[in-house]
Amino acid sequence: MKELKRLIYIALAGLLAFHRCVAAQEAAAPPPETSATAPQDAAPAAPADDSDWDFPQQRGKHDVIVHFNQDSNLPADQAAQAVIALGGSSVTAGEVQESVVAILGNTHVTGRVGDAVVAILGNTYVNGRVGGDAVAIFGNVELGPQARVDGNVAVVGGQLIQDPGARVRGDIEQVVLPVDVGHFEWLRPWIKHCLLLARPLALEPGLGWAWTLAFGFLTLYVVLALLFSGGVEKCVQTLETRPGHSLLAALLALLLAPVLSLLLIVTVVGIALLPFLWIALFVIGLFGKAVILAAIGRRVTGFIGSSPLNDIAFAVLVGGLIVIGLYLVPGLGFIVYKLIGILGLGVVLYTLMLTAREKRESQLAAAAPRPAPSSPAPDPTAAAGDAAAGAAAFSTTATSAAAEPTQTATETPDAAASTGSASAAAIEATALPRAGFWIRMLALLIDVILVGIAFSVLHSDNAFLLALAAYGAIMWKLKGTTIGGILCNLKVVRVDGRELDWSTTVVRALSCFLSLIVAGLGFLWIVFDDGRQAWHDKIAGTAVVRVPQGVSLL
Repeated sequence: MKELKRLIYIALAGLLAFHRCVAAQEAAAPPPETSATAPQDAAPAAPADDSDWDFPQQRGKHDVIVHFNQDSNLPADQAAQAVIALGGSSVTAGEVQESVVAILGNTHVTGRVGDAVVAILGNTYVNGRVGGDAVAIFGNVELGPQARVDGNVAVVGGQLIQDPGARVRGDIEQVVLPVDVGHFEWLRPWIKHCLLLARPLALEPGLGWAWTLAFGFLTLYVVLALLFSGGVEKCVQTLETRPGHSLLAALLALLLAPVLSLLLIVTVVGIALLPFLWIALFVIGLFGKAVILAAIGRRVTGFIGSSPLNDIAFAVLVGGLIVIGLYLVPGLGFIVYKLIGILGLGVVLYTLMLTAREKRESQLAAAAPRPAPSSPAPDPTAAAGDAAAGAAAFSTTATSAAAEPTQTATETPDAAASTGSASAAAIEATALPRAGFWIRMLALLIDVILVGIAFSVLHSDNAFLLALAAYGAIMWKLKGTTIGGILCNLKVVRVDGRELDWSTTVVRALSCFLSLIVAGLGFLWIVFDDGRQAWHDKIAGTAVVRVPQGVSLL
């Protein structure tokens, strides 16, 4: 805990020094004309026994020297208020009134600095006078023989190299991390030439490891295409025929994965399953990238015709080379990288869903009863005997029926007819085509607008969703639909063919909250479900069908 506090303190000290330099640049104003009685520029605080901390007005003095993605240099015969470099090194041999800061670079001080010297992801070298702290975060601090540091020396994840002649008046804080991260020379070129320009790769020295990693993954994608060529082909076909559904599946996966992880954590028992979930998503993502590369490569290899070069693995190789070229474009490189990962994940997931649907349909078709074989033509010689036996049986049945009292005469003909017609109508409604996602959302939007207007008239804004659910439950029970459903020719029916009752409509209305709270995933499920059912439909055992034009729903 003590080391963590030190790490936080040192990091904040470095960032504070950077902030002070930027603030000084914004507040800097042209210096007033000096006179014999004009005061000198305010100098930083220094020990009382040192009188050499005043910064005279020198020729060539700068306010603040700031450079992005290159070095900031201050010669020995010049002075500046601050020296800052982002993505480069700050090298100063002159006099700096405030701080010297380098982010993703080194600081090299051989002159005088009134405040701190800070390097983040770089090394700090001091062989001069520093009035504040000397800090290196994820780097080394080296103090030369002429180094004089009036503040503290702080090293995070690096080493302190101090000459015997160097003097430090403050404390020396050194935070040792479990992993040696003091040398970030290999990462610094990538941050400077790639990360800051929003691209994964660049043609710059020091990025050999990044190119090795890129071609290593490309080799992995080619191997996946060789081992699972059928699966890659099927996923490419899904992407080409249903790109919109694939993208929607990817977005749903991005929304559902954090929610599912949170649910596993909340249940405590499911924490053990969390690593398997993320490993599965990682593997699916790798396979999906191979699919996207194959789809891109097919745009080129498709012109080759029937030849060995038209293999899916060669298409992955060609697509990978094209994508690597796009990775070099600033700004576009990261966009391409993210799109390939997202779309690849969606394509594989949607293909798995389609495969499961086809397998289920084939199983249902295999389990369906087959029609009975046709009976052979009747034998004319046996017709007379069968007729005689039938006459005898009819005579016996008529005699027993006459002896028993008739019970069906007590039934009401109108009641039986109404019950039969209602059941027949309900069963007939279930055979109507199921409503799709967009027409159902249009009906829902109409209902939301109507209920919203009613609330605005009543000057009430409380429990809007509860009122909307109550409106739906009442309308479903009384009319089998809502006003939006009437306008869109939609009707809610039970999948078992029975009439809607209060318990079914109330359960369906309350289940709509479950479909809504998980980022609307319960409603989006209509797109992928075979029966076009949302989550609340499955819970209540209902479906939404489209009524033919001209049929009144009132």
